[in-house]
Amino acid sequence: MIRACETGDLHAVFEIINDAAEAYRGIIPADRWHEPYMSMDELLHEIDSGVSFWGYVEDDEVLGVMGIQSVQDVTLIRHAYVRTAHRNKGIGGQLLKFLLATTETPVLIGTWAAATWAIAFYQKYGFRQVTVDEKNRLLRTYWTIPERQVDTSVVLADARWYTPDRAH
Repeated sequence: MIRACETGDLHAVFEIINDAAEAYRGIIPADRWHEPYMSMDELLHEIDSGVSFWGYVEDDEVLGVMGIQSVQDVTLIRHAYVRTAHRNKGIGGQLLKFLLATTETPVLIGTWAAATWAIAFYQKYGFRQVTVDEKNRLLRTYWTIPERQVDTSVVLADARWYTPDRAH
């Protein structure tokens, strides 16, 4: 079952993000790795900034989470993670499809350029990587991240982004 995460789920969201983010250790630039990957203060800041987390729940346990955030004229998918022990079972795909169905605005996803598995996952669901110039513009427009992260990330967009009336 997919449901909105509530205050009582905060610890599970924190655990899932930090468990699943271990996949980035040694992959992303060392200066971008933190221990923990996302602190509780950072998680609370993300929520306060408008990221709504949704969870995939089985037998009363949250196994995966994915955030969604409306920013200006787009929707961002943020912080998509599945517990390491439950990966490759379709949980991330179910969360993504669920969240995509909740919005009519173009959807953008930022991820680490070195996280080739994440890029391939989103491409499987029809997302396409934007150009480097467009990526830089989008990350500076819709995200609040350090310049170093802009340099080491990619942005993928869904089909709604690629319309004739939108300047790219």
